[in-house]
Amino acid sequence: MPEDHLSLDPWLAAAAIALALLLMAAFAAAETAFTAASRARMLSLEETGDRRAREVNRLLGRRGRFIGAMLIGFNLVAVGASAFATSVMVGLVGREGVIYATLGMALLVIVFAVVMPKTAAIAAPDRTALALARPVSWAVTLFGPLTQLIEVIARVLLRPFGMRLGEALPVLSASEELRGQVALLHREGGVAKVERDMLGGLLDLEELTVSEVMVHRTKMRTINADLSSEEIVREVLVSPYTRMPLWRGSQENIIGVLHAKDLLRALDAVGGDAGRLTVETIALESWYVPDTTSLRDQLKAFLLKKTHFALVVDEYGETQGLVTLEDILEEIVGDIRDEHDLSVQGVRPQRNGSVNVDGSVPIRDLNRAMDWDLPDEEATTIAGLVIHEAQAIPDAGQAFTFHGFRFQVLRKSRNRITALRITPVVPAPETPDPPPPGSPASPR
Repeated sequence: MPEDHLSLDPWLAAAAIALALLLMAAFAAAETAFTAASRARMLSLEETGDRRAREVNRLLGRRGRFIGAMLIGFNLVAVGASAFATSVMVGLVGREGVIYATLGMALLVIVFAVVMPKTAAIAAPDRTALALARPVSWAVTLFGPLTQLIEVIARVLLRPFGMRLGEALPVLSASEELRGQVALLHREGGVAKVERDMLGGLLDLEELTVSEVMVHRTKMRTINADLSSEEIVREVLVSPYTRMPLWRGSQENIIGVLHAKDLLRALDAVGGDAGRLTVETIALESWYVPDTTSLRDQLKAFLLKKTHFALVVDEYGETQGLVTLEDILEEIVGDIRDEHDLSVQGVRPQRNGSVNVDGSVPIRDLNRAMDWDLPDEEATTIAGLVIHEAQAIPDAGQAFTFHGFRFQVLRKSRNRITALRITPVVPAPETPDPPPPGSPASPR
């Protein structure tokens, strides 16, 4: 019995197949472009009044339905085009047309409906997403009921395997995702190192505590309240700081904070006669904060209290150091120095590639200065990191290798490491294993 097959003009059949390939290319390009498009850039464009960007954000807000519509549209057109091409080829050349149609459509779909549109979309995802926003919206509306039905079927079939659609939690937090995006943009050249460090420092405020950025009590510049008023005035004038803790009896017994501007006002009020001053009445009340306070909370507290200075205490109420607003800002913008700051060079790169570092240099500052990635979870200073890794207080001349660096202790004062030399360790090239004895390549 003769078989009836679709018989069309070859040019008309070719036009129908070309239209099908164009539709499949649009579905494939839309899926790739919308997935790779920058949500931040689309939100920025939407805020400027771009309707296409608003449509893109609306579709991305229903990502599951959007992807389902694109897959349904692509596969429906692909199956229909393949069946149409097979019928046309069988009508032209007989049963062998099935093979020709299969091979021909596979090649056309892979090249013109998958590879080319996806490559073009990934090269310019934002522009492609904006261009296809309106047609994609129509397609999602058209295939909406079918997409919902398929989602219900998928939920039912996946439930026995413990998978529940729509309940998956993100692997990364918002700050971690933002940090990764900034690092990627820096690697690709879109964000400068300074900008990357500033954004990273801003994100780190929640994780860092005041104990990690404070000035330790051994480095605090304080004034003995038992000194004469003239001596106290001289101490304040030679100090590079505007706020000075006052102590009595022992340096841990802080009785107030003396502000240089308040002292000058009081000195002017008594006609410049320092002997008539009562310094304790000028000093501000000390403000104590726990050493476990996060930098973000401390920054908010500084802004709320309208002050720049706080003393840090541990769980026993003992003074551990002091923290200022400038210390927190330096975690974001880097080292801030003015004409009155003491110039202390704690990081000194050498010509041979090594770096001489003071033991008290914070690990975060060293990482920022040298673009390194030394861990700072277990220690705040570079000397603390060496002691933690060595599990002992090393002597001068000892060297250790960890985290891809060689640490050599240059100087030590009592139980403190005061200077180190850090050298990046270059991995040795891998050498091939020697050939077994008796093989043609073995030496004789």
